[in-house]
Amino acid sequence: MATRRGFLAGLAAAALVPRPTWADVGSPDFLAAAKMPEGDYALVGLTRDGREVFRLPLPDRGHAAAAHPSRAEAVAFARRPGTFAVVIDCQSGEVRARLDAAEGRHFYGHGAYSRDGRLLFTTENDYGANRGMVGVRDATAGYVQIDEFPTMGVGPHEIARMPGTDILVVGNGGIASHPDAGDVDLDIPAMKPNLAYFSEAGSVLEVVELEPGLRRDSIRHLALREDGLVAFAMQWHGDEGEPAPLLGLHRRGEDVRLLSAPGPMQAEMDGYAGSVAFSRDGSRVAISSPPGGQAQVWNADSGEWIGRLRLRDVCGLSAGPDGFTATTGTGLVVGFGGEAVLWDVAHQGAFDNHLVRLAADL
Repeated sequence: MATRRGFLAGLAAAALVPRPTWADVGSPDFLAAAKMPEGDYALVGLTRDGREVFRLPLPDRGHAAAAHPSRAEAVAFARRPGTFAVVIDCQSGEVRARLDAAEGRHFYGHGAYSRDGRLLFTTENDYGANRGMVGVRDATAGYVQIDEFPTMGVGPHEIARMPGTDILVVGNGGIASHPDAGDVDLDIPAMKPNLAYFSEAGSVLEVVELEPGLRRDSIRHLALREDGLVAFAMQWHGDEGEPAPLLGLHRRGEDVRLLSAPGPMQAEMDGYAGSVAFSRDGSRVAISSPPGGQAQVWNADSGEWIGRLRLRDVCGLSAGPDGFTATTGTGLVVGFGGEAVLWDVAHQGAFDNHLVRLAADL
């Protein structure tokens, strides 16, 4: 770990070096990892209407990205159980830093910056001890790791920062993994997913578990509303039977609310929610399912079902100008509000799982 003196020296040095802002690179609204037709991988910047602003090479398949809150810099993470991430200058395409997981660790494909952009938090697996960890890195001094703390669970997937605060939330999926096993899920019978809240120093603020009958409903991805409402997408690893809920809503200090689609439409999701997002105005919440070929939408406050959009291999999901923006493995960027596509743009290549929204305060 770096010393505090080194950390402060890094802050001083970073203040002297001008860095490009997001406006300097065409003001993209989204970032997405993609596989190009030639078989190589890229990080793509997209506008709110689905146009490509930039395309930067990645060394391997990416999962999600973390976008710096002010400068045009993004961290692209390898898929679980990847052991690398790259920090990319989105103006020059230069790799500013490479993050390698420590011995006995791997990443989970997600990360989040502190509000001032000085720290990067990454979800990691200490697979020898079978415990989740959050790595803390100094974004002002080459992303050297300066701290870490446990996530209070196994298989932490996405980490996010509550809007306008210094509070972090982690979705602990409850599933063990190991680099030697690739993307094979391990120790399913012992699953115990939870949603955990922390201060940036790692103090535990709250841990919320699902009821025992849903212990195989893995909490994976997160969406945060401005007023503190957290939406989480799940993936079912239990027995066949009555379809399990794949969307949960939680506010600190309250009980979890679980939402399911009516009738047979819940089963059509095939037990898999790939991404989750609130609409731009926060009134609606949606989850996507690549195997189900659809995105489903609810009223975020009442929990009332709104409808679904059928779309082949849809997964990436974010707030958009018309409610939601989605990306697909067929190369489409789509705007929708409910059950109909409002606009779409076709791209060469295949988008990966996530569509990361850029904002002044992520």
